[in-house]
Amino acid sequence: MHEYDVVNSTNLVACTLPPWSAVRSERQTSGRGRFQRTWISDEGGVWLSAVLPTPTCTVDWKLLPLAAGAAVCDALGSLGVPGIRMRWPNDVLVDNRKIGGLLLDSFAPDRTVVGIGINVWNRPEAIAPALRNQVARLAEYVQPVPSLTEVATVVLGELRKAWQIFQDTGLTTLAEHINGLWGGAHHVELELDPEGSHQSLSPKARIVHGQFKGVDSAGRLILVGKGTEPLYFEPHEVRHLTELD
Repeated sequence: MHEYDVVNSTNLVACTLPPWSAVRSERQTSGRGRFQRTWISDEGGVWLSAVLPTPTCTVDWKLLPLAAGAAVCDALGSLGVPGIRMRWPNDVLVDNRKIGGLLLDSFAPDRTVVGIGINVWNRPEAIAPALRNQVARLAEYVQPVPSLTEVATVVLGELRKAWQIFQDTGLTTLAEHINGLWGGAHHVELELDPEGSHQSLSPKARIVHGQFKGVDSAGRLILVGKGTEPLYFEPHEVRHLTELD
């Protein structure tokens, strides 16, 4: 694992490295989340990127974020954090507050960079007050607090395990485990991507409400609305999911 004091983005540092490399930095100056949102990467958090091989003509690697999210949950659970759950597609929560998140980048067809941010003892709400009461940190739940290197090492170990299962069986074996990490059914609002389409909906129906029931073995979101039959959405069809309860 390559370790730095400060980088612009661990994903950008990792993008030219070979598979099974990893980069960790004490701080990021240009951390980012989905849709280029700013990710505060202050001192005291784990800012980590792992380069995973994604061989062509095997499993559907676009579903890798689900497996990676489960790996982060498993790592935090093994360190003693209770009540860990996922929020689709890439947030990790405890007590309904965000303790971590993921961002996957494909800079080359045969590898994917899995960027992982975990709050350990940092306080991003001191930099962005709007985050107050929305952020959790590992130090609130685990004493003594493990070192940042130790947390990163545990995460990388779980990520390798999840990658191997995913490589061997795709999402089939992991789907039940992943569906156990959503924290039960939630009433949600889906904002659909305007570039996508869903044959059951009008082209103008870009906001859909219903009960989020997890994902199927193909990684499709399962939504139960007013009708008797569930609706299934490919991940690329959904721009944003908001939990309403």
